[in-house]
Amino acid sequence: MSGAGLELWGGVECTVNRVGDRTFDQQALTGHDDRPDDLDRFADLGLRKLRVALLWERIETAPGVLDWRRADAVMARLRSLNVEPIVGLTHHGSGPVWTDLTRPDFATGLAAHAARVAARYPWVRDWTPVNEPLTTARFSCLYGLWHPHLSDEGAFWNALLIQIEATRLAMAAIRQVTPGARLIQTEDHGHTYATPPCAEQAGFENARRLMSWDLLCGRVDRRHALHGRLVGFGLTERLDVLAAAPTPPDVIGLNHYVTSDRFLDHRLDRYPVGLHGGNGRIAYADTEAVRTVADWVAGWGRGLRALHDRYGLPIAVTECHLGCDPAQQAAWLNQCWRAAIQARADGVRVEAVTVWALAGSVGWDRLLTCDAGRYEAGVFDAAQQGAPETALAGAVRRLASGAPPDAVDPPGWWERPDRLFDHAAAPPGLSQTLVA
Repeated sequence: MSGAGLELWGGVECTVNRVGDRTFDQQALTGHDDRPDDLDRFADLGLRKLRVALLWERIETAPGVLDWRRADAVMARLRSLNVEPIVGLTHHGSGPVWTDLTRPDFATGLAAHAARVAARYPWVRDWTPVNEPLTTARFSCLYGLWHPHLSDEGAFWNALLIQIEATRLAMAAIRQVTPGARLIQTEDHGHTYATPPCAEQAGFENARRLMSWDLLCGRVDRRHALHGRLVGFGLTERLDVLAAAPTPPDVIGLNHYVTSDRFLDHRLDRYPVGLHGGNGRIAYADTEAVRTVADWVAGWGRGLRALHDRYGLPIAVTECHLGCDPAQQAAWLNQCWRAAIQARADGVRVEAVTVWALAGSVGWDRLLTCDAGRYEAGVFDAAQQGAPETALAGAVRRLASGAPPDAVDPPGWWERPDRLFDHAAAPPGLSQTLVA
């Protein structure tokens, strides 16, 4: 299955998130900052487009104090390597320490940062001002894991709208410099399955996962399923503004992980207490669908088709990553690639697949909340002397050359029967009952 017309992009895990008074910076933790030849090695793999971060927090170190040294070096090297950047301006962050996701000055401040970055690098075409706005709002203002550590639905919706408003203002500023600039809007696209008593909650979560794109596309008007819920939090006027002046993405950025799909089960006795939760009306366990839904399959093809049907816009897989050994990472990438090729054959405008976390990542097993997180390798293993290539690098080089993926991959752990919990919480066929 060749990839004619399908591009292979790359990306460096670049989150800068705050927990209490601590900042966790992935580019520092993985050593990417200290290896200037990483960019050359990415290009040597055949990658010609790269998600890079020129983050507001890293450049504006104090109000009005700008440090462009690293950004200038990265951008100059990319140009010399003929690698096109997709520039991100925040990545799961709250901006510099004098603002956060709940403050209106986050939106205006990010727009000002966007204007400066665009003026400095007017040749950049592709932009992601805010990575995964909804996911960031969930982790920061609904679950309380990241700054500003809130656990309140109203704060969550406010944080989401502020990030959407920031994206809108940032793209307007960028297009003042580069009229043809494209918005590539990333978001996690996980599906929530459920036992029948939890169906209503699953339906809500499956509608909520689309809100970053729905808001940008001006779809959240009085006919939208969640409009009334947001109105209840006093957001009517801001919703009206976004609906009247949409900033639709030029490319929908689909991020999907093996743990993105969730399963809600009212049978609490089957799960450890750490998985118990609820919505105030019903208690349920929230766990990984891959561990509970017997006929679960990776959601690449399903997600690509669903987003195409809903928005009719070009789509790119903007994060394809698996926290596992490199051979399994290669199999996961190959599955994604095959799904993208099939979707293109079915008429879906899939532009690219992005190999994520090229330099690896640190601490996602602890959701970036502490120092005890594990390092996960990418195309290079930075835990080894000299950061040697991994098996994933071979798969990347093969796809980037235009060759098809390996004909036979080793079975992925997510495909084996032993992935399921012993109690088999979800019988075969359940995954078909709540597909959106």
